[in-house]
Amino acid sequence: MKRKVLLMGGFHKAYALSASLIQNGYEVTVINNDYHNCHSLAELKSLKVIFGDATKPFVLEDADAEDMDIAIALTQKDDENLVMCELCKKRFHIKKTVALVNDPKKTEFFYKMGIDSVVCAINAITNIIEQQAIMDEMAKIFPIGVGGINIAEVPIPTQSPAAGKKLWEINLPKEVIIGCILRGEHSMIPRGDTRILSGDVLILISSDKQEMNAVRELTGK
Repeated sequence: MKRKVLLMGGFHKAYALSASLIQNGYEVTVINNDYHNCHSLAELKSLKVIFGDATKPFVLEDADAEDMDIAIALTQKDDENLVMCELCKKRFHIKKTVALVNDPKKTEFFYKMGIDSVVCAINAITNIIEQQAIMDEMAKIFPIGVGGINIAEVPIPTQSPAAGKKLWEINLPKEVIIGCILRGEHSMIPRGDTRILSGDVLILISSDKQEMNAVRELTGK
């Protein structure tokens, strides 16, 4: 059975995301409060389009919100995105809600209000810069190629054998160190009791001969 996704607002983002999701086998419904936008969105094959305001419960009912697996709010107004996701979560019991946030200061508040995922472009760009800074700093401490030392980024997928385990529970080669964990918008220096989660990106410091063994142990690949 196809997973059902509800997109609310945000014409350009909704159009691009709908096309991608449909191509990947999702069943997508879009709510937009601009008639001309709805007309353009309706040109996408297999896309269900609802004309209306997604902050109104009766509009969400028309979109069969109670049958959705994921709801994503894409407007430029943070308060509207919060209301939409709150309605989807609490009234229509949609398991996964995602909100676009323009003001990075509101990110933590959205999480406290029960939104499952909060996407902020400014935070994302800042995170990329910080991650690159970490990599650059490590490269200064452990020059890549000197003495056979490598630094690698290892994403942890959902099915990874390491996901959910503490560092001390993972049988890594002695020549491998997990120097940092990048988790969402934060980075941390791990300890033995730090638990690895799916979605983490691990920064490995290793010898040439042991890097692949460590990656295999962490990801199963």
